[in-house]
Amino acid sequence: MKILITTRTFTRFNAELIEELAAAGYSVVTNTYGRLLEEEELIPLIADADGVIAGLDPFGPAVLRAAQRLRVIARYGVGLDNIDIPLATELGIVVTNTPGANKVAVAEQAIGLMFALARHIVTESRAIKRGVWEGGVGMELSGKILGVVGTGRIGREVAALGLGLRMQVLCYDIYPDHRWAGTLGVQYVSLPELLSTADVVSLHVPAARDTFHLIGAEELNMMKSTALLINTARAEIIDEAALCRALREGRLRGAGLDVLERDSPFAEELLSMDQVVVTPHSGAHTVEAIARMGREAVDNLLAVMKGERPPGIVNKEVFDLPVCRVTGS
Repeated sequence: MKILITTRTFTRFNAELIEELAAAGYSVVTNTYGRLLEEEELIPLIADADGVIAGLDPFGPAVLRAAQRLRVIARYGVGLDNIDIPLATELGIVVTNTPGANKVAVAEQAIGLMFALARHIVTESRAIKRGVWEGGVGMELSGKILGVVGTGRIGREVAALGLGLRMQVLCYDIYPDHRWAGTLGVQYVSLPELLSTADVVSLHVPAARDTFHLIGAEELNMMKSTALLINTARAEIIDEAALCRALREGRLRGAGLDVLERDSPFAEELLSMDQVVVTPHSGAHTVEAIARMGREAVDNLLAVMKGERPPGIVNKEVFDLPVCRVTGS
């Protein structure tokens, strides 16, 4: 049976798991393009695959319909916006992810971006390397108000870290968990109240129709001019045109972005701004998170291959369908 691995990070850092799959009798094929696969490149590779360990490559209708033998898409990570889950379910394909594996890594990245902006770490480092030994005046995070938008696993981890920094934490979620909030000592408020009150706003919502440009011109206008905006989730959550205007006009102190929209006409301007710190969607790239994601992705894949329900299943209803491709389901 053939296992296709599209994610380059898995291939690079989880070699022992590839060996484990090979030792178990699977034929393993990896992504040799050195980048995300395009749809037309993915189709011939997936046509005879029984399982996929997937990155952010596009698993839309053309790809899924070409995968006649595919039993499982084991996502190496959390985000699922690149996979047509309703169609996968309709075709009997199990979809899994690794939701808890990277929560610490991404949360720490968000906190790191906060510090980088609040204390001018990046700009001052650049200045010193140019021979300019003069720093600006920073801002302490202790005592400030942290607004966490989205209280899934990563958002909750950020909230806990914020409390550890002696920040007051406000949260917003369309499905608030008041029991968790009361136990931790944080408070749920409306999105407008959070945006207008917080000194730092950190975004932790999935990419979906109702979160597209969740933070647009109107929302940015609600924020304090001294506030910081952090995004370690998905690029499309922020209207980058509106963000550029707000930063250009001094209506926002700074932005820390682990994601930018692909082919964005505003990326160049954002990258040129000293008050913007950008990282290459590397929030989950720690030794520990990569090991956990790899292990969980392989465990999910192997469970399906054995005819079992995987622990990280996303589309649970697929097991109730007569088209389910899992043997013994």
